[in-house]
Amino acid sequence: MLTPIVRRTIGATLAAAAFAGASPAIAGQCTAEGANALAGAPTAPKGVTDDVLGSIDLGPEIEVADRQLRMRKLVVQPGGVVPLHSHKDRPALILTVSGTIKEYRSTCAQPIVHKAGDLTREAEGISHYWVNEGKVPAVLYSADVHHGM
Repeated sequence: MLTPIVRRTIGATLAAAAFAGASPAIAGQCTAEGANALAGAPTAPKGVTDDVLGSIDLGPEIEVADRQLRMRKLVVQPGGVVPLHSHKDRPALILTVSGTIKEYRSTCAQPIVHKAGDLTREAEGISHYWVNEGKVPAVLYSADVHHGM
């Protein structure tokens, strides 16, 4: 059973997702476009919890086999890392709820700083990793279309 706060957060995230494509700018975007090879990127998580809050099998819902829409809560401790991963064929929206976190993205020459209230769009095959260089945990909610059931 989801708590009222989690239900409101999920609702707000999904509402933001519905309007994200129509918005000309999303906070915390790349300010220096360009290729980034992400040399030396971390490949293992560190100081991060990743809890699935809920999911929906998209096969019966909209006839998209072997996919699920899921909502996760990630807490990245100071010094913590969400390791290098790709969003090829796995779009997502990330809402930074509290704290500050840096994203190192394959399409951005400089890291992107995300703060509370920022919504990040992850799609079109980007690769990236996240690092919490702050002094407090960063709390993120992730809504993505994930492979496998």
